[in-house]
Amino acid sequence: MGKAMTKSQIADHVAKKADITKKVATQILDDLAELSYKEAKNSFTLPGIGKLVLAHRKARIGRNPQTGEAIKIPAKKVLKFRVAKAAKDKILGAKK
Repeated sequence: MGKAMTKSQIADHVAKKADITKKVATQILDDLAELSYKEAKNSFTLPGIGKLVLAHRKARIGRNPQTGEAIKIPAKKVLKFRVAKAAKDKILGAKK
């Protein structure tokens, strides 16, 4: 398995594909990230990639793995990313 692309590598790739400067491509990536942070509470969709969703987890009883003691885990907000079907099919291959 190869290494993950860095932000600089992604910006470079976008700049070459769109025939823009690397600085403009980096700004676009930054703006897209900022927009996704702001809109996550309403769910933010990147078409063909996936959806960023804010979810609420209920309070529950868990176990301390070391001692086996029951502990109360409080309710909290979590961020989830749901991968789009198009991305799954393209990466994993369509189911037959």
